[in-house]
Amino acid sequence: MTERSILAAVSGIQANQTYLDGIGNNIANADTIGFKDSQVQFQDLLAEQLSGASGPAAGSAGVNPVAVGSGVRVAANEVNLQEGSLEQTGVPTDVAIQGSGYLVVQSGGQQFYTRDGSLTTDGNGNLSTQSGGLIQGWQANGQGTVNTNAPLTSIKIPTGETIGATATTTLTLGGNLPAWNGVGTSPTETTTLNAYDALGDVVPITLTFTGVAGAANANQWTVQGTVPKPSGGTDTLWTTAPTIVFNPASGQVTSVTGATTNADGSLSVPVSTMPAGYTFPAGDILSFTFPPPGSSAAVTQFSAASTVQIEGQNGYASGTLQTYSIGSDGTITGAFSNGATLALGQIALANFTNAGGLSDQGGGLYATSPNSGQALIGTPGTGGRGALLGGELEQSNVNLGTELTNLITAQQAYTANTKVLTTSSQVMQALENVQ
Repeated sequence: MTERSILAAVSGIQANQTYLDGIGNNIANADTIGFKDSQVQFQDLLAEQLSGASGPAAGSAGVNPVAVGSGVRVAANEVNLQEGSLEQTGVPTDVAIQGSGYLVVQSGGQQFYTRDGSLTTDGNGNLSTQSGGLIQGWQANGQGTVNTNAPLTSIKIPTGETIGATATTTLTLGGNLPAWNGVGTSPTETTTLNAYDALGDVVPITLTFTGVAGAANANQWTVQGTVPKPSGGTDTLWTTAPTIVFNPASGQVTSVTGATTNADGSLSVPVSTMPAGYTFPAGDILSFTFPPPGSSAAVTQFSAASTVQIEGQNGYASGTLQTYSIGSDGTITGAFSNGATLALGQIALANFTNAGGLSDQGGGLYATSPNSGQALIGTPGTGGRGALLGGELEQSNVNLGTELTNLITAQQAYTANTKVLTTSSQVMQALENVQ
């Protein structure tokens, strides 16, 4: 049955040709960003049973079955999902996935997935792949808030666009007031910071801390704020200056008159009016916050120099987007010319029960298949999804040394199968000559 050896050799040639195709593709994509190499897996074909097995009997031993294989077939082309090495590029739109997951891409009305993080922005500011696919995620609102429970959308980075001014509503205090025993001349300490009204006009605010006189009032300070009026002169922020009381043993704030206690233990002292000429929203327009006592940012009273100051405020003038960066959770944070930083959006990641079952669409894109499972989409760093590394790219995971070794193996197997084919052909020719 020379035909059997011929058919087996032909199947071997075909299988090893596929093996060579896979190796060639791996080598060709050794420099392709995010590429995953694959390994062709062989499986033998059904063997032909020449004789069956027989069990041991009295006076005779058992006999094993006799079967001859009929060749080989390609059983699978397994994708190696191991991460490639990371390369730092410094390009703000470049992003690498550290861990499992795929970027979600919308292209031609279809949803695809990719590990290729060499992104760019198009003429409309859309974050996209090099081939024009739109990166999906969640766009932030004008206040920099991202709703990850909303449907996915294409992410836009508004380079050069202007954000409007935001009025200051909270000023945060910090630092140290020198220990005060109430005896002698009352000390005073001042600090000034620029806040902003709703139009972006600068509002200079000065706080003056004054030790309360009298031994019975040790460890107590009053605080009064002053603001210059646009029409001239100054106005005070409180009709009655709030009093700050410190614990002499711990140096921590124990109470502030007129303050409300927040959930985190911080104390907020509201201001009800501001001088005419500034534009602020209705209601409590400003609130001075003392961080939680005992925290690293708390206002303290120790025997040391005064460092008390307004640490920061949440308002800003109008400004234009200057730079942006991508964080590990996929948040794209923009830095504006007014010093403000706001979230512009957040990139989504998709995970799969069987990522090896994804269908390769070319161009670094994959689509779901019946054996990949549905895309499990969420934020990076959650639900088993990896983290993002902004300004970096994942390189191909192709190992050229391994591929060149496989190339030799495939060549030898291919050549050997052709020799089987040649020999079988010669045997058949010999039989025909005998006849």
